[in-house]
Amino acid sequence: MTQGGDLEPNDAFPGARLAYDLAACLRFYSRLPVPRLPGEGDPHRLPDFRTLPRMLPVAGILLALPAALVLLMAWGLDLGPFLAATLAVAAGALVAGALHEDGLADVADGFGGGTTPERRIEIMRDSRIGAYGGVALVLALALRIGALATLLDRTGELAAMALLLAASFSRSAALAPMVLLGPARPGGAGASVGRPDNRTVAIVGLLASTLVAIGWIGGLPVFGMLLMPACALIAALGLTALARAKIGGQTGDVIGACQQVAEIAALLGLVAAIPR
Repeated sequence: MTQGGDLEPNDAFPGARLAYDLAACLRFYSRLPVPRLPGEGDPHRLPDFRTLPRMLPVAGILLALPAALVLLMAWGLDLGPFLAATLAVAAGALVAGALHEDGLADVADGFGGGTTPERRIEIMRDSRIGAYGGVALVLALALRIGALATLLDRTGELAAMALLLAASFSRSAALAPMVLLGPARPGGAGASVGRPDNRTVAIVGLLASTLVAIGWIGGLPVFGMLLMPACALIAALGLTALARAKIGGQTGDVIGACQQVAEIAALLGLVAAIPR
């Protein structure tokens, strides 16, 4: 028993630790009102990113599920690929509270407008959006909508599966800055939540590999299924390297921006693998 009468996670029910990590992922990465699970400690405590990300591939799918359902419904109502894709992207942003989009805009403003690491971090912490951030948001939304619309046109309902997989791969790839970089602000939140350990990274990789197989079995081309996580990881690693050069570390905004560029790269990789 823990202080206050709570059960230890492994005493509450089978698989409790994984369930708690999944619930914490959903709370941290979205605005969903996830209730406290039986035996769980304080659901509002600072998450422990040493182990929590092991359920991130699963959380990514669950978070994208409303957007995938909207995509299927709009497509079924014959609204056309562009409107269906736009509605799906809007639904995804609402579920996540535009968390990753906000990170992308902040990073674009900071990296584009600052001349020193300190000034770039200061700009990133400013809640106002500048020209770089506005352009980055418009381009990111256009690329995601365009990629989804193209997939709808070429694969029909399978685009919903692609959306789910891209959401999972991109959130997994966005761990790259946490694994490879230290916090850019030693006193910030990034320094308090910890860094994913090797076991957690291995579990994420195993789950991502399983999703590649599931996507292939589900009807998506095997080459496209290999390209999706590869492109997502390459995009995240590229932004991670840029963050090292620009601010000497990672922040929550960098992680959010990594998710956005990784999702775009994953979708574009699949589009490139599917002929017209």
